[in-house]
Amino acid sequence: MPTLSEDLRFRGVVHQVTDESVLDRLDRGGVTAYIGFDPTSRSLHVGNLLQLVTLRRLQLAGNRPLVVAGGGTGVIGDPGGRLDERQLLGDAELVSNIASVREQLTRYLDFSEHAGDHAALLLDNATWLRTLPLLEFLRDVGKHFTVNQMIAKDSVRSRLERPDVGISFTEFSYMLLQAYDFLRLHVDYGCDLQLGGSDQWGNITMGVEYVRKLTGDLAFGLTTPLLTKADGTKLGKSTLTDEKVWLDRTRTSPFQLYQFFVNTEDEMVGTMLRLLTFIEHDEILELERQAAEQPAGRAAQRKLAVELVSFVHSEADAIASVAASEALFDESVAGLDLSTLEAVTADAPSTTVSRESLVKGLRVIELLTETGVCASLGESRRAIDQGGIYVNNRRVTSDDATVGSHDLLHDRYLLLRRGKRHPHVVVAR
Repeated sequence: MPTLSEDLRFRGVVHQVTDESVLDRLDRGGVTAYIGFDPTSRSLHVGNLLQLVTLRRLQLAGNRPLVVAGGGTGVIGDPGGRLDERQLLGDAELVSNIASVREQLTRYLDFSEHAGDHAALLLDNATWLRTLPLLEFLRDVGKHFTVNQMIAKDSVRSRLERPDVGISFTEFSYMLLQAYDFLRLHVDYGCDLQLGGSDQWGNITMGVEYVRKLTGDLAFGLTTPLLTKADGTKLGKSTLTDEKVWLDRTRTSPFQLYQFFVNTEDEMVGTMLRLLTFIEHDEILELERQAAEQPAGRAAQRKLAVELVSFVHSEADAIASVAASEALFDESVAGLDLSTLEAVTADAPSTTVSRESLVKGLRVIELLTETGVCASLGESRRAIDQGGIYVNNRRVTSDDATVGSHDLLHDRYLLLRRGKRHPHVVVAR
């Protein structure tokens, strides 16, 4: 059984660390570690998954995770990874967002008293930042950092290099507030380790240095790699919706989350399995081998998707997502609920037909040509004769076959399919 540090190394979780000795301490357990999330939305998204999974790994190894919701820093906005100024959030929106995120976090970390000394805590940095007087902040925090240090950080420099955008003093102060967070967590909760994505390295190292200067204690920082797609763009953008892929099921359904990860590129699936799942090392190596030698089978992608839907939602949701995916090609499609049916067919081409024509009855060969599934009536007949045409995944066996309003799924949709992999949605209006 590998130690925690061996496991983290195998998975590629450790991108940068201020002092390697913290890994030995994590192996022994008893380390209090924190990560912050600015509550800019009512839900976390897949870009946050690596940090959540990493905190869970630490907790399972006997360490204590702290999650800091940035009710204070969220008002300011982290400039990291941004090309422009963030929109400032109002107090009511921040409070609402934090409450929603709190409910999500309980699914990934153990906050219960049964966890004992390892029980997770959710803290709001507004508790200490909103009562911090300005002059005290400038004296006790600002004097310990030079502007030279601050503008050397990547998150600031990248903005300064764009004079059309620049950076406001508001966002410029963010790293000082984050450093102060670390001090308060160290003094009040015994926190010695701050975690974050690699784009947080500058902010984290400033916090480590600030704790050392004021207390003389050794503090640590550890960053993880950024989750990206094969083209280098940050993970979290969905080709299905052009929006972030959320961990809230009302914004991104379990099936949509499943589809997102099933579509992971071959080049990235091994990395995702290592970083985001709790699968044993030998199984990961075998799945990577299959992805390299039999990419068409997509076994690694399916395993990744099942594991992550199970982690984010539940095993039952993962099983249902697999069934929904398979239903696209069998008669069980008729049993899908409306939202799942629409999600399953979201990427399929579609054609709208009049409801009146279906009430009267429409010949399948005419529907095939009207939708463009077949180029002509003759081609439609040949495709049916060859057994390659399906309506709601039932094979059409006669070129005289008709479809009517009684065939509509949820009184609105028909699913045409030619061959194995060419679905087409007919929408009745």
